[in-house]
Amino acid sequence: MTTTHRVVNGPVSVATGMEPVVRAVLGPDPGVRFEFWDGSGLGPDDAKVTLRLVSPEALRRLVWAPGQLGLGRAYVSGDLEVDGDMFSAIEHLRDAAPDDLRFGLQTIPAIVAAARRLGGIGRPPAPPPEEDRVFGRRHSRARDARAIAHHYDVPEAFYRIVLGPSMTYSCARFSEPDLDLAGAQAAKHELICRKLGLPERPGARLLDVGCGWGSLALHAARRHGARVVGITLSAEQARSARERVRAAGLEDAVEIRRQDYRALAGETFDAISSVGMFEHVGRARMDGYFRTLHRLLAPGGRLLNHAISSVGGSKLTGRTFMGRYVFPDGELIDVGDVVLGMERAGFEVRDVESLREHYARTLRAWVANLEAGWDRAVALAGEGRARIWRLYMVASAVGFEDNGLGIHQVLGVRPDADGRSGMPPTRAGWG
Repeated sequence: MTTTHRVVNGPVSVATGMEPVVRAVLGPDPGVRFEFWDGSGLGPDDAKVTLRLVSPEALRRLVWAPGQLGLGRAYVSGDLEVDGDMFSAIEHLRDAAPDDLRFGLQTIPAIVAAARRLGGIGRPPAPPPEEDRVFGRRHSRARDARAIAHHYDVPEAFYRIVLGPSMTYSCARFSEPDLDLAGAQAAKHELICRKLGLPERPGARLLDVGCGWGSLALHAARRHGARVVGITLSAEQARSARERVRAAGLEDAVEIRRQDYRALAGETFDAISSVGMFEHVGRARMDGYFRTLHRLLAPGGRLLNHAISSVGGSKLTGRTFMGRYVFPDGELIDVGDVVLGMERAGFEVRDVESLREHYARTLRAWVANLEAGWDRAVALAGEGRARIWRLYMVASAVGFEDNGLGIHQVLGVRPDADGRSGMPPTRAGWG
């Protein structure tokens, strides 16, 4: 590792003081260059990625929150800058230090010693204002509503920059190699409708749990004559979805409610879609969730559950960047446990499909959209929030590419009294 020295406030440059920390955390060859607030640097001059600590505050954040949370705070606040391709930066850091950048008890003394030498000790810096801490009983209705508002009650125009005209915030399906993002989202919507049997049942009543800005509801009503109830906890999403329904002239076919799934009662649906919502339910409430949806389905009705998963499951806790800045209380459940949960509720599971590579491609398209519209996105939501979205989407794309994350569509049916499913004999029945 090469070190460029510059004398500041004495004989030791920041790079010299930080070299033991970088070696302890990232190993001898992290593949990136570090530059510090005094002009000194570590690493090859021709590195494709440079991490710039522009202020001692970046080091102080790592002292008080070692690991991804401290790094995330430094990046969101602007104390840490990334020059070069963000995807390469995440990949290099992952490869150099796969276990949360090797932060742990053995490296904290080196960090503290370096911070003391370089003036990085002091009161903990205030977290960026975009950080959220939810309170109350986990997955209570009030706490869930606040967690959803933190992420989704952002100006619609910001999401339109990121998502593009489809306004669909879930994994697309690139069923043809040359499909653009909008076409791939339409292909995903059509696949869901076909898995649910909507083309064969004009006028079927569809419940869309976590309906977002109403894109799937509009597709099902417009293409297949479905009568749709879409529910969301986000006030901003509900308002926008209703406007889109009115603009499409589909008020008689689509109803958008701001409603918790636990408040649904006394209604019957022919099909239920749950797309990108299950991550907010939590393992402790999974069985209750599936029982609720099973109770709402007519005999022969189908449920399509589309959700991110991880092997063994994982919680996005308050000690993580994702838990504090992106999806408070989010939880990824192993797809095997999802299947078992659906079966316990009375569903017959008929199909499981992975879309992992499709989500990596979707996220890369969203990052490209955000970077192309960066100035407008910052004006709408603030630079901190734009940085959050860039970092979490890049890291998620890398996670799907290296199989650290998965995503599955699980299709279940509520058989009728005679045990009949009404399912087509093969997948060719839905394309």
